[in-house]
Amino acid sequence: MVRFTVLDPWQDPRGGEIERVRLDNGILALEVLSLGGIIRSLWAPDRHGERANIVLGAEDAAAYLEQQAHLGAIAGRYANRIAGGKLSHQGKNIQLDTNLAGNCLHGGFEGFNRRRWQLGMLSDGVRLTLVSPNGDGGFPGECRVQLDYRLAGHNLYVEMQAVTDSACPVSLTQHSYFNLEGSKATNAEHRIQILADKVLTLDETGIPNGIRDVTESVFDLRQPQRLGDHLSHEALAATKGYDHPFWLDNDAADLKKCAVLSSPVSGRRMTLYSNQPTVQLYCANFLGGTPGRAGQSYRDYQAVCLEPQLAPDAPNQPDLGRGWLQAGEVYHHISRYRFDCTD
Repeated sequence: MVRFTVLDPWQDPRGGEIERVRLDNGILALEVLSLGGIIRSLWAPDRHGERANIVLGAEDAAAYLEQQAHLGAIAGRYANRIAGGKLSHQGKNIQLDTNLAGNCLHGGFEGFNRRRWQLGMLSDGVRLTLVSPNGDGGFPGECRVQLDYRLAGHNLYVEMQAVTDSACPVSLTQHSYFNLEGSKATNAEHRIQILADKVLTLDETGIPNGIRDVTESVFDLRQPQRLGDHLSHEALAATKGYDHPFWLDNDAADLKKCAVLSSPVSGRRMTLYSNQPTVQLYCANFLGGTPGRAGQSYRDYQAVCLEPQLAPDAPNQPDLGRGWLQAGEVYHHISRYRFDCTD
């Protein structure tokens, strides 16, 4: 049984109110905002059964609107990067917002993370909906999005669907920053495992320019690795650590185990299952200075993001898989986050 608590709304500095709701099934609990579809807090038990918040969040609406880290938000209309913000479809050239190194990142300056979603209740969670108009961030067509957060035992399900009235790239991801120690410690003691044989290689701005086998490289995370042993590796110098899309070979789009994040300090373990073809591992390499809670700022390497999604720049690189959603088609993303503990 999921218990719901409606929390006092926040005032949006731009006008209007931001709704807040807490869900609790006795094992997991989370606070969800109508701003950005944000998961502000997620409480999970450690090996002693003590619950603590394990995601980074901000103090108020102003702090969320000030930062560019997408703390806990839904990234869209297209997660990750599109090269030069440029698209071409049926002979028509399209220019998107460019907001990082000349590329379009996470939908541009006014992505889904900054929008107020409509929030409603489900029996086991919440449903948020958003209408993104034609031309939003430069993207063609009206896009209608449905986002469900549901709790079931030790599991958090994140399910997203979208439809458009004309062809448009659509790829959404949940962008929570996890610290399984529930503290302000770095991510150094976290163990990461990604069940991928391949990783996309990137140019200097984060655009894919190839694909390589992970064997005998710092990208071979098929067995659990301590993050602190790898983040300063010379192969990761350009990105100050991991900020790379791993290729999951999930052509059937099944709900497939793809990554495990754990902490021997707290005993918490998060296992990620998804139907998406890639997962971006980002270790908060550029988080420093982002406003957090109680007037504090976050530091680099304070958390870990695991972002299931379509491949970056896939709308321009068909070899990387589907990137365009055609009118009348349904985009479907489902991910399952299972939380348990190790001894």
